Amino acid sequence: MTGTNILLTNLIYDLPFFKNSSSRFMKTALGGWTVSGVVIAESGLPINVGISGSQSVNGLPNATNRPDLSGSIFYPHTVSTTLEQSIQWISPSAFSLPTLGGWGNLGYDAARGPGRDNWDLSLFKSFIFSENRGSKFELRVETFNTWNHTEFNAVSSRFGASNFGQVTSAFDPRVFQLGGKLYF
Repeated sequence: MTGTNILLTNLIYDLPFFKNSSSRFMKTALGGWTVSGVVIAESGLPINVGISGSQSVNGLPNATNRPDLSGSIFYPHTVSTTLEQSIQWISPSAFSLPTLGGWGNLGYDAARGPGRDNWDLSLFKSFIFSENRGSKFELRVETFNTWNHTEFNAVSSRFGASNFGQVTSAFDPRVFQLGGKLYF
């Protein structure tokens, strides 16, 4: 499942710095590097808000009840100051329980979760040992979530639950990976 708006792109760029340098050391050590990457930017996924507790099924098997919408859905994105910090993504003030035995008027997938802006980049270079044999050493540095900003994932969607509207998970923080490959 994906968000409403999605940008997915990949890139490869040969860095022009020191590539044609007259100094053999500068050309070998600093020239010939390549940057590549994948960028994902998307709006948040739809959230189907339900009810926790006895009114969630209204006495029917396999039923799912939703709350009443009693105001505008508000996205405060605030951090609570309690001992256990949490991010309040959706404000519960816009929702109320329907009358006992009644069905809520909130539409399906009426709320929207957090979006995502993720950059995975790599920087690599090949050091050639012998052009005739094709032997070379490739050095690679890769980063996932390069800018290391928090990317929230899931939001609690059961009205009446103690953590309703709060972010419950996030994607991984920045990860570095260093690798080398020898071709002979």
